[in-house]
Amino acid sequence: MLDAVDIDTEAWRWFWTVLAAILVVGEIFSPGFFLLPFGIGAAAAAILAWLNVNAGVQWAVFLIVSIAALLSLRPLIRKQDEGEPDAVGANRYLRKRGIVLEAIDMHAATGMVRIDTEEWRAITEGEPIPAGSEVVVSGITGSRLVVETIDRESN
Repeated sequence: MLDAVDIDTEAWRWFWTVLAAILVVGEIFSPGFFLLPFGIGAAAAAILAWLNVNAGVQWAVFLIVSIAALLSLRPLIRKQDEGEPDAVGANRYLRKRGIVLEAIDMHAATGMVRIDTEEWRAITEGEPIPAGSEVVVSGITGSRLVVETIDRESN
C-alpha cells in the first residue's frame, strides 16, 4: 500500500508534467512568447519530480529556470519585433520596380504600369513618364501607385 509520501511525490510528478504541457501548448495560441519560459520552468521541475527530488527544490528550480528562460528569450523577441511588418495589399509593391505600359501624365489623367505580373493605374508627382520607362513605386494613393523614373545613369 502507498503511503502519504508516495502519493505526494506522484501528485507533483503529474502536476509539473501537465502544467508544462498546458503552458507550451498555450504558447501556440498566445502572442509573444510569454507562456513558453514558464513551460520550460515547469518541464525542468517535472524532470526533478520524476527523479524524486524534494518539492521545495522543484519550486525553486521552476522559478529560477522560468526567470532565466524569460530573460534569455527577451532579446530574441525584441529583435524579432524590430523588423518591418509584412507588407499587405498594395503596400507590398512599395520600392518595387516596374515598366510603364501607358504614358503617365497627371494632366491627361493617364498612366498604367506593370509591377511583377500585375497591371496598376499609376500617377507621378513629377514630369510625365513615357511608355517603356522603368519606374519604382514610391507610394500608394487610393488605388493608384505613385511612381518615379529610375535614373539609369546612377545604376
